[in-house]
Amino acid sequence: MEVFSYQSEKVLPFQLFQRLIGFSAFGKVLPEWIPFLPISLFKTHPIIVEGETEELSYYSSSTTGKGASRHRVVDNRLYQLSYRKAFDQFYGNPRDWCILCLLPGYMEREGSSLIAMAQDLVDESADPDSGFFLNQHKTLHLMLSQKIAEGKKTLLLGVSFALLDFAKNHQLPESDLVVMETGGMKGRKKEMIRSELHEILCQSFGVKKIHSEYGMTELLSQAYSKGDGRFECPPWMRVFVRDQGDPLSNNLIGKRGRLCVIDLANVFSCSFIETEDLGIVYEDGSFEVLGRLDFSDMRGCNVMVSR
Repeated sequence: MEVFSYQSEKVLPFQLFQRLIGFSAFGKVLPEWIPFLPISLFKTHPIIVEGETEELSYYSSSTTGKGASRHRVVDNRLYQLSYRKAFDQFYGNPRDWCILCLLPGYMEREGSSLIAMAQDLVDESADPDSGFFLNQHKTLHLMLSQKIAEGKKTLLLGVSFALLDFAKNHQLPESDLVVMETGGMKGRKKEMIRSELHEILCQSFGVKKIHSEYGMTELLSQAYSKGDGRFECPPWMRVFVRDQGDPLSNNLIGKRGRLCVIDLANVFSCSFIETEDLGIVYEDGSFEVLGRLDFSDMRGCNVMVSR
């Protein structure tokens, strides 16, 4: 609530958005009443605490054709601390892993927060074979086969379309390999439901489950799923579901709606983000992602853009 009060005063687009939707922060405000800033405003407005200077910016891939989102980061150490602590919570020390990355589309552009995270985890790994593979599928297959034979803890972090391309022509034996997909097809292939994608990948990679990472340019934290379709958050991140047409609706536990994220690592931008993802949040705080909403830029967004 301290962060909400701080950002309502110091992040001017967040302040303006609250006025446009008729939200008043006077008096006692409960966490479940907090309005969430539409994520599309990162494309059109400087989302940063007034008076602060950005250290660097992260940019989205702009696959929707509506322009790239820009996340102005005042202190990149917060991002590093966030993903390192989250990785340690869910997977342990990266030094114990061989971390192999298959992230084309991200690797060919600058300003990707995913590449920054992956590179740091690779650097933290004590395995000299940790690294990135662009289109070197044969080399990657040999490396994975070697690590499986050695019994080495190995993580393959890949974007979905690249993992599918690899799976078409390569088969691996059953093992404890961890395969983690980072999201959709990025405009490269026809979208498919997560269960269908995971079934194909499980068969080719010889694993029982596919892990998933839920993150985005506008967040400095990630949630993880270890294969059951439910994501879990680190302690400083929390996900709500709101009615798609009402920015001030109650949290819809167990019902479909728009996913909204509280990310306290975003202390110098905005910690209260309304995404364009459809999902369900459960009583224990875990959540599922059901897909993308088929509309965006609702409510206050168009008004703000016109101003």
